[in-house]
Amino acid sequence: MGIYEELQARGLIAQVTDEDRVRELVNAGKATFYIGFDPTADSLHVGHFMALCLMKRLQEAGNKPIALIGGGTGYIGDPSGRTDMRSMMTPQQIQHNCDCFKKQMSRFIDFSEGKALMVNNADWLLKLNYIDLLREVGPHFSVNRMLTAECYKQRMAKGLSFLEFNYMIMQAYDFYELFQNYGCNLQFGGDDQWSNMLAGTELIRRKLGKDASAMTITLLLNSEGKKMGKTQSGAVWLDPNKTSPFDFYQYWRNVADADVLKCIRMLTFLPLEEIDKMDSWEGAQLNTAKEILAFELTKLVHGEEEATKAQESARALFQKGNAENMPTTALTDQDFTDGSIGLLTLLVKGGLCKSNGEARRLVATDQAVAVNDQKITDPKTSFSKDAFQDTFVVKKGKKVFHKYTLA
Repeated sequence: MGIYEELQARGLIAQVTDEDRVRELVNAGKATFYIGFDPTADSLHVGHFMALCLMKRLQEAGNKPIALIGGGTGYIGDPSGRTDMRSMMTPQQIQHNCDCFKKQMSRFIDFSEGKALMVNNADWLLKLNYIDLLREVGPHFSVNRMLTAECYKQRMAKGLSFLEFNYMIMQAYDFYELFQNYGCNLQFGGDDQWSNMLAGTELIRRKLGKDASAMTITLLLNSEGKKMGKTQSGAVWLDPNKTSPFDFYQYWRNVADADVLKCIRMLTFLPLEEIDKMDSWEGAQLNTAKEILAFELTKLVHGEEEATKAQESARALFQKGNAENMPTTALTDQDFTDGSIGLLTLLVKGGLCKSNGEARRLVATDQAVAVNDQKITDPKTSFSKDAFQDTFVVKKGKKVFHKYTLA
């Protein structure tokens, strides 16, 4: 089985242009491909995980990845999957986020000895002259056709800014630039990027001829991965300072039964033969599958030592009700009012809920909060500072635990 067939078997491929040529390139290890990452935060998150794993798989098969950091497109913001316009970032924020991305990507991609490249589209996009761009690229884009793209249709009801409308042109120009100057002959992205990617392929063919060796492929789970990377308390980050290895492990340990084998197939590097044997697993065996998924992905992101610690801590948590590496929030004097702190405030401060309203529903309506194994249903409950001298653990639902201490 070639790497292209493996990607298909793992359920990663949704749509592809020039499939025979793509298969030939990838299986022969002759693809120089890129995936773009806009630096909208100072850490990659689970929504990027699919793309990083794909790059690792293809590189191990002899292909050359180009990690394209959107230092230029970050000034505009991708409207795909958005109901409102992204916040404008300063050049300093964008550069800082780009630097953070490179460090994290190095855990997945080998950038040594020219085996992979990391480039920033700010290097060419910020140098473009507006009039020259209109004359060079503008004639190759139909506004009518652009407006039919799903990424724009979703925004038309609330209003699409002219700033965001240019994003497709910028992304298309990225592929043109990479094809011309870096030998990039293939682009990958999520199915929410399909229209933008087709625009890049079309731009190259219009400018350089229909026989230009440019082709695109789109992955099934990049956009779904963004949804998987969200919890009630926010994004699941790859930075251990934003999402601890324990929390990262717990996130994957708690995936739905219906999703666990799909995630193992798509995201882990376990052999397909081994995964196929799990297809018949059910009941308690699915918990074993969830442990396998959580361990493999935590090992990939944070290393085997942290994965082992997270797994042992999680098992101790369920078996004994305590764990050394449980996520912890340290409370300061400023967190207390007249010597006490409310349960709702604790839930929000620990990241278990996003707002007091959500916390109140969790306590009173769902009755899903316990403190030191004692269920609490009164949202007005508060605790004195003395309560935190000993172990103080809040349990949300059946599987989320959080410890509070005094700073």
